[in-house]
Amino acid sequence: MDTARITHQGELRTEVLHVRSSQRFITDAPVDNQGRGEAISPTDMLAASLAACMLTTMDIKARASGIELRDMSAAVVKHMAANPRRVQKVEVVIELAGANLSATERELMERTAHTCPVALSLHPDLVQETRFVYR
Repeated sequence: MDTARITHQGELRTEVLHVRSSQRFITDAPVDNQGRGEAISPTDMLAASLAACMLTTMDIKARASGIELRDMSAAVVKHMAANPRRVQKVEVVIELAGANLSATERELMERTAHTCPVALSLHPDLVQETRFVYR
């Protein structure tokens, strides 16, 4: 079974269908590359995928370890290189209510984030900067 089906809509836009869930979304080329920027770009999606994967794998590991994670969120900033045009760096800031986490639990969560499947799948030249903010 296909994971996703992507249909070109014209005008630098695609529609992505996630087959299993039937969820659909639109992508646009970014404004700095001839696009309208009215929807997420494929490179923005790559950056967001990294952060989403980090949060998801942290949640999985926390559940398996009996750790309660609360109020977890992430913000990402994507940096592009010009020649060749590619994502050069992704900055991820993960915030969570961490006053109840021990140093060992924090280390486990951070290691888990850094080794999520998306992080391990990205080219080693892509710089991944991750910062954790415990509130």
